Amino acid sequence: MLDFRRLGLLTKTMNTAAPSATARLSIIDVPKSCDMLANKLREQILDGSIADGAMLPPERDLVEQTGLSRGSVREGLRILEAEGLIKTRSGRYGGSSVTRPSGAMVSSQINLFARVSGISLISIVEARVTLEPALARLAALNRTDDDLKQLREISQRIVAAYDDVPTYLDENVNWHCALAQASHNELLHTFTVSIAQLIRDATAIKNMAPFDVRTAVIKAHDRILDAIVAKDPDTAERRMQRHVRAYAQHVQLLMEPA
Repeated sequence: MLDFRRLGLLTKTMNTAAPSATARLSIIDVPKSCDMLANKLREQILDGSIADGAMLPPERDLVEQTGLSRGSVREGLRILEAEGLIKTRSGRYGGSSVTRPSGAMVSSQINLFARVSGISLISIVEARVTLEPALARLAALNRTDDDLKQLREISQRIVAAYDDVPTYLDENVNWHCALAQASHNELLHTFTVSIAQLIRDATAIKNMAPFDVRTAVIKAHDRILDAIVAKDPDTAERRMQRHVRAYAQHVQLLMEPA
């Protein structure tokens, strides 16, 4: 005798079976072998596993060690050379040696970026107004006797070059770079040095440094330096802020249409 309840349950189960579905996958990004090699070597260079100045294995050995093609190995080394992490010399006694990043290298790259990007004078001024009061504060907290000696010597050269405007402007930039060094914040100092030439180029604007401005700058530097000597960060910051804001206002007036 048929069990209709059981038959009905079986029919229901068959009717509600999950329909088959087609899987949808997105594109899978597989790293290039040359990028993987560059990443591996970069990490070992940056964490000190491969010492500054050390020679990397020859291409032939890297091919054997990694199982990559010679083309991938060469491209990986080119990536690191473009980043300034290795120097490659061709010839019988050539090879690739490690060069850890230096402040000068980073400064050069930032300066190059700013020039290629066409960074405006206003952007340079804004960077100075934002950055330099903090540098003055840090200099007041962290300066050494050698830092003070350097700042005083540059201040004397600025005064001596009062009537020689190009030299005066060069020394003015040197003073601000020396103040950044006195902050003993390596990153901020590197950035300041990187835009130093941009600042110097900006000061070449006609009427950028007339007599009254040069006189005011010398007085402002002296007052800022007094606060740094006294290790008074609040006063150093406030005086630098007043100094760079006056500079920004002067630039703004020069850029206004006649």
